[in-house]
Amino acid sequence: MAKPPVLQNGPVSYAGTMKKIDELFVAHKLWLAPDKLALARRIAPEITCAFTSGHDPIPNEILDALPNLKLVACFGVGVDGANVPELARRGIVVTNTPDVLTEEVADFGMALLLATVRQVVKGDRYVRSGDWVKRGNMEMTWSLTGGKTMGIIGLGRIGKAIAKRAEAFNLKIAYHGRTRQPDVSYRYYADPVSLAKDSDILMVVTPGGPGTKHLVNAAVLEALGPSGIFINVARGSVVDQAALVAALKARKIAAAGLDVFETEPCVPAGLADMLDNVVLQPHQASATHETRGAMGDLMIANVQAFLEGKPVLTPVKV
Repeated sequence: MAKPPVLQNGPVSYAGTMKKIDELFVAHKLWLAPDKLALARRIAPEITCAFTSGHDPIPNEILDALPNLKLVACFGVGVDGANVPELARRGIVVTNTPDVLTEEVADFGMALLLATVRQVVKGDRYVRSGDWVKRGNMEMTWSLTGGKTMGIIGLGRIGKAIAKRAEAFNLKIAYHGRTRQPDVSYRYYADPVSLAKDSDILMVVTPGGPGTKHLVNAAVLEALGPSGIFINVARGSVVDQAALVAALKARKIAAAGLDVFETEPCVPAGLADMLDNVVLQPHQASATHETRGAMGDLMIANVQAFLEGKPVLTPVKV
């Protein structure tokens, strides 16, 4: 049986998935084409499905050249950068890869919190540099004990998984979202400023996109306070990065652990230079072999289901 043709908008961040795509499909790699529009026009009659990432939109001129495109399968749960409204306007179904990365991201969120609160990265540098020998014990860090409250912005699948883990640390849980969730016993706050004011730790897990852009701003960080810990495993766009840098420099909050940034992979010097109270990671929350492989398998399964005339597994609601 001939392999079905697909458009691949960009590379996928897992080599195993790239290999599977090539094994299962005739993948026309748009990002490698010297003339992308010419490629799109040439393959237009046969292309009904495309692979992309949730932060890599297919340009409108390419969409214009692909009148038969009916499905865009995204690698990742977040689709804020995939231009879903435009795809929906064109009648194109969008899928993503939820659930398979929930536990991984939740684990990483707690790992980043622990690394930030207990200054694990700083301690590693302290040992390797010889400062332990030269200067004696490193200064003390913060604690998660004592009845502290974790405020979670975005209590979706991942937010709930983080809350479950945080409860094992005896943290109290509160949350902010668009609406109160009737089946959740945690305390709900209608706005992020009020949540931050009553929280010792602020964990951001909300989707990105225009609706949450700079949801965490100077006022939220001011409310979190000088002993507050800020953790972001969501999207860089959710946070006013300049306000965050200013708050950290002025010690308006105690520390931050960040896996995402506004203009990845570029990180402002204001953050990169803070070695004592900031832990930085290169968007790694779902980046394990097992989880990225499962994400790729689900992305491919959505395309296979569509091509077989079956309902897609994980459509994105518009």
